[in-house]
Amino acid sequence: MSRRREVSHTSARSLLMTVLGEFVLPRGRPVWTSTLVDVLGTFGIEEKSARQALARTAAEGWLVSERVGRRVRWSLTPPGRRLLTEGAERIYGFGRSNGEWDGRWLMVLVSVPEAKRDLRHSLRTRLTWAGFGSPTPGVWISPDTGRQDEAGGILTELGLDAEAMSFVAAYAKIGDEDAMVARAWDLTTLEERYEGFIDEFTGLNPDTGDPVLHAQTRLVHEWRRFPFLDPQLPARLLPPNWSGAQAAELFHRKHVEWRPAARRHWELLVADEEKE
Repeated sequence: MSRRREVSHTSARSLLMTVLGEFVLPRGRPVWTSTLVDVLGTFGIEEKSARQALARTAAEGWLVSERVGRRVRWSLTPPGRRLLTEGAERIYGFGRSNGEWDGRWLMVLVSVPEAKRDLRHSLRTRLTWAGFGSPTPGVWISPDTGRQDEAGGILTELGLDAEAMSFVAAYAKIGDEDAMVARAWDLTTLEERYEGFIDEFTGLNPDTGDPVLHAQTRLVHEWRRFPFLDPQLPARLLPPNWSGAQAAELFHRKHVEWRPAARRHWELLVADEEKE
């Protein structure tokens, strides 16, 4: 894994959120600007970009700054803590077994005119993030029938609830269920992403200091993308030897293995800054 990697301004903010969730949130104490800037710098993020990411995150209400003499330190706001706590629960819980599937599908029927492209895009984006796939225009499906309330909330917020319909049912004899799944989700591309994750972190064994902090941050940062990409289909709907299962095992094992050393090094960085 490259120690110096070019990161866009948008990714700088995303990486900052990873650092805040992994190290600042559990510590529950303010952190100096210099600590955050230095850690982001190990990923090739220039100081100016790191400070801009801090400013944007504060402007969105997730951070608040406090000046102490000539220096500035940052604390999570209550909304920021809630956001990161919810994110941590989703990231660290993702990839664990969902139990047996009862074979029932949740189907949502909703169509948006071609002329309303922004609305169509919002609907597609939000339902996709909620784990739904679309095998044919106007039809959205999920094997998780418990997502009815989430889907209903999305439709209500977009003003589409009056036109929508929903059903819960098992797949019948007409057609092929596997073909429907293949049309609804691009599992080939998703599996390639999982294999890339496996290639990047298998065999990576940092021990202490900056390398383990860097590796742990990168591990979480890469893994946090998958809850938005993977609909978490039941095992019987997935290809044989699904790479997602191997990637999940790798993430959870490495995260537990690296966490103590990474947090010890974070504490050393914070302590060094507090001495100045």
